[in-house]
Amino acid sequence: MKGDRVEIVVDAGDTTRTYEVVASRAGRRVETAVRRGVVEVSEVTRTGAVVRTARFMANRVLALVEQPVPREDGSEKPGQTGRPLREDPETQAEV
Repeated sequence: MKGDRVEIVVDAGDTTRTYEVVASRAGRRVETAVRRGVVEVSEVTRTGAVVRTARFMANRVLALVEQPVPREDGSEKPGQTGRPLREDPETQAEV
């Protein structure tokens, strides 16, 4: 979704470098894959077409941080599991 981002921290010899791949338009998402010693971070459209890809050697990657945008559709809201976790102490009558 628009705003999703992945930060990649790479060892560049005597220093580190940070790169970001961001889903820049509505309907796009960011996908990560590790294959054969290479980390690929791609921005992908709804249909699955790759817009751009960043590739890094896996042994040089220090950190890979995925930062999704909070969704407003209600699927990730707490307490929507269908079963109560415990009684709410504010609604219980004191004995």
